[in-house]
Parts: sequence; structure tokens; C-alpha cells
Amino acid sequence: MEAVLSLSGGMVPLLRQWVGAEPDCGLARGLLALAAGDGWDDTTLKEQLVIAHRDALGAGAWEASVVYGVFLHTHRQYRLAADHLVGHFGRRPADEVAGLMLGVFSACEDAGYRVAGEALVEEQATVAGPDDWAWTGWLAAARAEQGRVREAHALAEQALALHPRAGVAAHAIAHTEHEPGVGPAAASFIDQWLAADPQAVQTRHLSWHAALQSIACGDFADARRRADEALPRQDVGMRAATNWRLLLAGQEPAGRSDPAHIRELRDAPGGMAEVFHTFNLALALAVEAATDDLHALARLAAADPRAEYREVLSPVVRALAEITAGSPAAAVGLLSGLDEDCERIGGVRVEREIIQDTLARALADTGEHTIAAHLLHHRTATRHHHAYEDHLLTTGTTKGAAPA
Repeated sequence: MEAVLSLSGGMVPLLRQWVGAEPDCGLARGLLALAAGDGWDDTTLKEQLVIAHRDALGAGAWEASVVYGVFLHTHRQYRLAADHLVGHFGRRPADEVAGLMLGVFSACEDAGYRVAGEALVEEQATVAGPDDWAWTGWLAAARAEQGRVREAHALAEQALALHPRAGVAAHAIAHTEHEPGVGPAAASFIDQWLAADPQAVQTRHLSWHAALQSIACGDFADARRRADEALPRQDVGMRAATNWRLLLAGQEPAGRSDPAHIRELRDAPGGMAEVFHTFNLALALAVEAATDDLHALARLAAADPRAEYREVLSPVVRALAEITAGSPAAAVGLLSGLDEDCERIGGVRVEREIIQDTLARALADTGEHTIAAHLLHHRTATRHHHAYEDHLLTTGTTKGAAPA
């Protein structure tokens, strides 16, 4: 369980070994589904979870509750999973195994659930105590998302002092060092931490964080190198989030995703099931300057019965389309009134910040340098490295990448 809670690169092999040694252990099979189920087809996932839940019921109420939570989580029933976890922790306070599913609260894409999740983490971390590195790491992550950067950083360091391979704490460090723009020191920490376990579950995501720190320093070549070494072409979300930032700063993107693959993901069943996933597809289309595709996606979002799609995603995607078409003034009009509503698009602070980046670039491109500078003042005034923000405030044109 230490490897599982650490998000170690050995996690999946160890879980497979556990299932092989104890095929009737529902908990082992359920945790394997949680860790590796994204790579299974729907039929396999359901079959494995039916077996896991049957065996877990025979083992006891705790195992059955954990596996049922895994079933809801892996089937993207995030609100049901969050509600289930609240009850589970009421029965089993500070359960570290169930803590592996805490991400469902933010995945609900609902501010109320996110706040409830943060409150639950604080409550459970208090029960667990300061010597529990797993719960201290989860609390650090919650504080980082709340913008309580110093407190989050201290908690993450505390967790890493207790257990240097604490994966959630390492991720929290990456978030807290993004806010002040730590730069090379942050990238160096990530490099050293990953060197001890290059196959760690978060390797790609932490490498993305390191690429953002390189962008912050203006070392765009290093950002491209990191993206190309760590992010496969099919990793559309983080690759697009890196490349769109590079383009906003007037820089060449790293290797891009296949446009046909982006459209395939958009048109697949469930391709627009989650607003943040759809937003990432829009960023990928923007990198490709696929203006017509962006307008079509914006129309789909505008016609969606879900409010966050109509009210937030649609104008954001339309703004991306206008920028790729060379009409930054139209983008300014679409983005200027969103403000805190951008939180409804999902993701975390570091990820949503790119919407503000896009507005700043559009303002600069329309000659509204004073407004753009005011928009980014909280970043340029507090970040140690803000070459990226300086580039955003410089007049230029962002039209996406040239066709491949």
C-alpha cells in the first residue's frame, strides 16, 4: 500500500502481483481497476469490478465500500462517488485507501462539491494527525488549490520529510512553486524527484509542470524539450496546454498533436462528457489554428443543456476561434466578463490560468496594454520569474500553428 499511496511507478505491477497471488481479494482487484482501468475497455472494466465487488462483499463492509467507490469513480459517476466517500469516511475516518479517490470532488466540476471536498480533507487530516504523510500531502494539495501557497508548501515539505516518495506532496510542491514563479529551482526539484522513480504515475504531469517553469523563465527551448521528451503526441491535454502558452508568448510550439486524433476524441462517445476535457480539446484545436472546428465546437457547447458549457465553455472556445482568425478584439469581448466564472470550466488554478493568459494577449494585441498589465499585475508583482507574462504584454499576433 505504501507504493500505491506514493503513486509509485511500481504501483500497477505490484497490484497485478497482488491479484495474481490472491485472486479472490476484491480489494486488490478493485485497486488495480482504479490504477489501470483507464487502459481497459468498458467490458473488461465492468467484468473486473463485478468480480471485485462480489469478493469484497465476502470480505467485509469496508472492502465492499472501497470497491463500490472505485466502481463509481471509474465509471465517472463523480457526484455519486463523492457522496459515497462522505459516508465512507463517516464510518471509517482517515481511511488512506479511500483517500486515493479524493479527486472525485474536483472532477464533479461543481464549486459546492469542490469546497465540500476540501473541507472533508481538512477534517480527515486532522483525524489522521500530522505524522500521517498521506493525509498531510492531500491537505497540502487542497491548500494549494485554495491559493494558500505558503501553508501548502510547508505541508508538502512536511509530508516529504516523513516520506520522500510521497507523490501527492511532490505534486503539491509543483503547484505551490508555480504561483511564485520559482523557475529553475522548481524544475530542478521535479527532475531530482523523478530521477529516483522515472516511471512514477505522475511523471508526465510533473514534467509538464517543469515545462511551465521553463516558460516562466523564458527558456522556451527547454520547455519544448521537456514537452517532447515527456508528453506523447496522444497526450492532447497537457501538450496543448504547453503549446498554446508558447504560441501566446510568440514562440514556436513543441511537437503537436495529430489534428485527426483531436477530432476523433471530440467526436467519440463521451468526447464532451466533461467540460474540462472539452476545453483541452479546444486548446488543441487552437494550436492547430482550426478556426472552423472551434466555431463548430462553440456552437455545440452553446446548445448543451449544461450551464457551464453554455455560459463558460462556449464563449471561451469562441474566443479561441477569434484569436486564431486574427480578431483579438472579439476575443476580448468574449473573455472580459467571465472572471471567476472560469472556475466552472474545471481543472485547477494552474490549468485555468491559461484563460487569463489568452485574455492578456488579446488585450495587448488590441493596444490595451494598461488593462493587460493590470490584469497580470498580481503575477508580475509577485513571481520571481515572469518572462512569460512579459511576453504576453508585448504586442504580437497569435494565430496558432501553421498546418502540418
